[in-house]
Amino acid sequence: MLRSVFCKHTLLISTSGWLNLPRVICSSSSLSSSDSKTSTATMMSQSKLPSPPVAKKVEHKMELFGDVRVDNYYWLRDDSRSDPEVLAYLKQENDYFESAMSGDEMLETLLGTKKIEDNMFAELKGRIKQEDVSAPFRQGSYYYYTRTLEGKEYVQHCRRLIHNNEAPPSVHDTMETGPDAPPEHLILDENVKAEGRGFYSVGCFQVSLDNKLVAYAEDTKGDEIYTVYVIDIETGTPVGKPLVGVTASVEWAGNEALVYITMDEILRPDKGVGWLPSKDDQLKNNISYLKIARLAWLHKLEADQSNDICLYHEKDDIYSLGLQASESKKFLFIASESKITRFVFYLDVSKPEELRVLTPRVVGVDTAASHRGNHFFITRRSDELFNSELLACPVDNTSETTVLIPHRESVKLQDIQLFIDHLAVYEREGGLQKITTYRLPAVGEPLKSLQGGKSVEFIDPVYSIDPSESVFSSRILRFHYSSLRTPPSVYDYDMDMGISVLKKIETVLGGFDTNNYFTERKWASASDGTQIPICIVYRKNLVKLDGSDPLLLYGYGSYEICNDPAFNSSRLSLLDRGFIFAIAQIRGGGELGRQWYENGKFLKKKNTFTDFIACAEYLIKNCYCTKEKLCIEGRSAGGLLIGAVLNMRPDLFKAAVAAVPFVDVLTTMLDPTIPLTTAEWEEWGDPRKEEFYFYMKSYSPVDNVKAQNYPHILVTAGLNDPRVMYSEPAKFVAKLREMKTDDNILLFKCELGAGHFSKSGRFERLREAAFTYTFLMRALSMLPSVGSEQS
Repeated sequence: MLRSVFCKHTLLISTSGWLNLPRVICSSSSLSSSDSKTSTATMMSQSKLPSPPVAKKVEHKMELFGDVRVDNYYWLRDDSRSDPEVLAYLKQENDYFESAMSGDEMLETLLGTKKIEDNMFAELKGRIKQEDVSAPFRQGSYYYYTRTLEGKEYVQHCRRLIHNNEAPPSVHDTMETGPDAPPEHLILDENVKAEGRGFYSVGCFQVSLDNKLVAYAEDTKGDEIYTVYVIDIETGTPVGKPLVGVTASVEWAGNEALVYITMDEILRPDKGVGWLPSKDDQLKNNISYLKIARLAWLHKLEADQSNDICLYHEKDDIYSLGLQASESKKFLFIASESKITRFVFYLDVSKPEELRVLTPRVVGVDTAASHRGNHFFITRRSDELFNSELLACPVDNTSETTVLIPHRESVKLQDIQLFIDHLAVYEREGGLQKITTYRLPAVGEPLKSLQGGKSVEFIDPVYSIDPSESVFSSRILRFHYSSLRTPPSVYDYDMDMGISVLKKIETVLGGFDTNNYFTERKWASASDGTQIPICIVYRKNLVKLDGSDPLLLYGYGSYEICNDPAFNSSRLSLLDRGFIFAIAQIRGGGELGRQWYENGKFLKKKNTFTDFIACAEYLIKNCYCTKEKLCIEGRSAGGLLIGAVLNMRPDLFKAAVAAVPFVDVLTTMLDPTIPLTTAEWEEWGDPRKEEFYFYMKSYSPVDNVKAQNYPHILVTAGLNDPRVMYSEPAKFVAKLREMKTDDNILLFKCELGAGHFSKSGRFERLREAAFTYTFLMRALSMLPSVGSEQS
């Protein structure tokens, strides 16, 4: 059913052995701050930076349960993103960021960081094979793929006819190229569509089953509100008018209709499809421009959007809608879900107006569905069956269920993928991912149990795998693989033969050799004795493991999201400079099963933060680094993690990066007019209840900034971010500037033309990595002179 939303396109197998390096016992002096080196703070002051911006203070009192909070920077929130005073302040912060990162170029040493940042960007860009083609995917008589071009930010969507399309797919198939091959047909060039735009992103690209049409969704602001276009593949001619104000969830219902999802504040059924509130209406009625996806629609091609049929409207604020096609393409599934509950409707694409209940709404029960032959396959999770079970039921009698894979306390059933004769199951055990495949009885025969599962083998000790769309009628499972030292790879696995064939591995230029890097997994003891996994990678010939190496520790720990060890070519710029990179797989994530998540949410959320601190202390104790060499990073909810641990243990870290951080937790969770708030109560708790209010207040980063020394800090935001409002990191930075007692640098960069996921171009995104890495190396006094960096 492929429930994974974000595919990292990762993985590959290496044949090299592992280098067992001796552990050096570090002296006590290496664990403490060095007094002999010139501090980075001193060097910062030498650069004669201008004074940082000072946000004005406007008292805003909030009182609940007899507790009064004063937020002097509440005024920085502007839902319209157009207030001149707010925009002027954000620009001041951006100007200060540029000034700080530029330094004094006349010194041309540690202070001329802008040139070094530019060199870093060139280095990151230089690893990318700019002209490349993705692994082709077979659909019907065509191979579909994307192509990238020299110097271009975006992809081209292409296809080629398959000469011998009657032969069944094989793991050894290759797409013909060259003068005698069928010609390449360009369907859509995103570079052309993106011309003149500061942001451009295609959220979905769906080819109709008859291979004649394509529907694609584009976002031109970064606010994740899309416009859907349908075009004729051969001619590029538009089919009907575009669908406006929708999400990226779009599926074909046959070849002549689409099903799509909209936001409830954008497309109200009582206002008519396509209705958008005016700016005056938004301000007058306090309308949030982006709310939750809660309406499912049926659109007949070339019909006006105002005549579309509303299939389902979810009116409970805690729930949102998801849309998915079965692998068989015969059914569509519309799921209404909260953080703890998920129930499913289905429609037959041959009769798309009829939406039926497959699994009922039962609070605390999470279900997902797919289809093959005369059966629906359903994964079901509950409080008792916390790691999920797999059921099957006849299409014509959905109440008659058979357990195919029972619940197991030590194995989490994460996803399934169906084929005409096979089933692939994605699982997690001991924090590691697994794929097990089963051969199914012929369609029409009784389906009572699964037998003789085959496991796909991986060589790296820690790795990341993701499902990929596969040909339903074949025996070929496609998946993505990578590890901390293995570039993103695409494999085709023959489920009968049990063999994997590499179809594509990302080319990394610049002399990269996977054998130069060592990866391992260690376990830190949390304060309650729980063992926390840490995935580690470093370059073998550069690290000493005596406490003198710089280290970047990354964390997330929320929403049951698994922070798996995947490859990132940009990260090589740290590893090749002697950094160790580590991922703390802390509670609140899903790496060790559902209970791992449950023990890091609600009134146990602080486990997430203390787990991260325990991982940091483990790395210091075992001589991977010292406090003076330890940097930390987190994004979004991972930014909350960084904010919390900075308040709790600022002495433990030298530098921190909080990207689009969710740091104003209590204020946001108390305001149901803010997008996503109501749906988040099942993740963080509802602070309108006293117990949650005071617990949340005890860790919310903005509420816990205090007069103390903090390390060097870099914070980022996106003005159009619909997930974490730009005002949260802005307020966090303003309060830090007011309260902190050190001279360490604090930088804030707000992308004024982007959203939660930063800039949209493949090279533009590297700029963020370039200035982040430059910031970290500057904080650690690792920047060379401009001349030596260029050489």
